[in-house]
Amino acid sequence: MMGDKIDLVIADDHKLFIEGLQSILDQHPDIEIADIAENGKELLEIVRKKKPDVILLDINMPVINGLEALKYIKREFSTVKVIMLSTYSEEHLVEKAKAQGANGYLLKNVNKADLVQTINLVYQGQSCFPYRMPAGQSLPDEADSFLKQFNITKRESEIIQLIKTGLTNQQMSEQLHLSIYTVETHRKNIMQKLKLRTPAELVKFIITNNL
Repeated sequence: MMGDKIDLVIADDHKLFIEGLQSILDQHPDIEIADIAENGKELLEIVRKKKPDVILLDINMPVINGLEALKYIKREFSTVKVIMLSTYSEEHLVEKAKAQGANGYLLKNVNKADLVQTINLVYQGQSCFPYRMPAGQSLPDEADSFLKQFNITKRESEIIQLIKTGLTNQQMSEQLHLSIYTVETHRKNIMQKLKLRTPAELVKFIITNNL
């Protein structure tokens, strides 16, 4: 560990996704793919033999799921760094991964630069988890109650707060670890629910209602 290259294991049961990761990571000479596991049991066997530096671990894995595999790995090999991979951004999954010792959590729509940066940061001992709205920026109770009448979701509430701070769709996608298409879809859904027609009307609505 901590040699010239980062020994990396990919654990995922989707072959096309694995091939995509390989094509990206093969371009980085400081990262070496030591092995690939297609289920949790196979991953545990690989870790015991090779003791890699970093594991990219899918949450949804056959035989033994990713979170269970994470628990075993951290119990037996606490120095091995694990970055969870998921299509889900739900906070309870992120928190469960943290509680079981994950060093990072990436969504599968992450861009190439963020993927490589996260691998390097985790390898260096840092923790990397998706953006979460700081406690001081959460919606006041009255604003939250006001928005509930329009069936605004928690994620849409986050988008509203970021619009209020003046962030672009691109900046929001980076902070929330979502694709720009997803951010744009959330904005459209918010405007439809609030019966607004233009971005300017949305900003005016946010200011007028003190959200």
